[in-house]
Amino acid sequence: MNFKKYHEENPQVWEAFKEYSLISKNEKYFKNYSAAAIFEIIRWETEVRARDKFKVNNNFKADYARKMMNDYPEFEGFFRIRELKAKRL
Repeated sequence: MNFKKYHEENPQVWEAFKEYSLISKNEKYFKNYSAAAIFEIIRWETEVRARDKFKVNNNFKADYARKMMNDYPEFEGFFRIRELKAKRL
């Protein structure tokens, strides 16, 4: 499965990623943060607290970080990512 298809089929992952990214930057004042940490927060909040088990695919952490920095320019450089060697979308 590619990122575009996963993203379209799982809009709740993007909403949660945006929410916790915004909290990390605007409420916790982090200058940088980890997409992996945000994915683990999403897992905790959905599986443990809400007992709502939806799959969070680790293969797309970097894609969500790039999307966040692309869609929200104030997040440029917030996530440390590697240069893409191949097109992922």
